Amino acid sequence: MKIKNEEVNVNDLTEDIDIEKDMLKDYGNGMLLTENYIEILNRYDIDYKKYSSLNSLIYEIEECLNDSYGLDVNDLEWLATELAERNYYQNTRK
Repeated sequence: MKIKNEEVNVNDLTEDIDIEKDMLKDYGNGMLLTENYIEILNRYDIDYKKYSSLNSLIYEIEECLNDSYGLDVNDLEWLATELAERNYYQNTRK
């Protein structure tokens, strides 16, 4: 395939994508999380297994963010936003 007059192999573009890391899975606590989410939580010593709802996990993440004022926690902020959005769409009656 040509992109901007350059020959590009689609397989080269997609070989580094790990779909399994972005698949939502139930890790035994009733919440659907991805491996990427869990990696971020582990970085901040947040034990996702202690929580049985997205609300309680989001609350813990927000507490961690409040304690981390001034530090680079962009990945944790992104995760809080992702979980809050998914929680809204999964658990809000429309």
